[in-house]
Amino acid sequence: MVRPLSALTLMLAVVLATAASAQAQNADNGKTVFRQICGVCHAAVSGKTLIGPTLFGVVGRKSGSVEGYQYSDGNRAANLTWDTATLDRYLTDPRGVVPGTKMTYAGLRDEQKRHDLIAYLETLK
Repeated sequence: MVRPLSALTLMLAVVLATAASAQAQNADNGKTVFRQICGVCHAAVSGKTLIGPTLFGVVGRKSGSVEGYQYSDGNRAANLTWDTATLDRYLTDPRGVVPGTKMTYAGLRDEQKRHDLIAYLETLK
């Protein structure tokens, strides 16, 4: 016989585990997001500049630092390091984080897609 409190505790544990796994980052899903949204302007390989700079090696890189790319004054002056937290803020609202950026994308509001995208960007080394 299962005691009512034990059953409630078990149900709560299952719900929390399900919610946690839904928020887990998935680099494969992030690659799809990259292809759909970012790949129009950014390459995922080293040394390839498209409309925007390559995002290969972006995690840990200083803003405005890809050789040969003509950054806006806002990007050159931003003095950011593209770590997970900074990318999360920037990808949510690029112009709010870096006023004057040339990036015209308004932002990725979907938190799960954003986290998946960042997980993918972390693989580009």
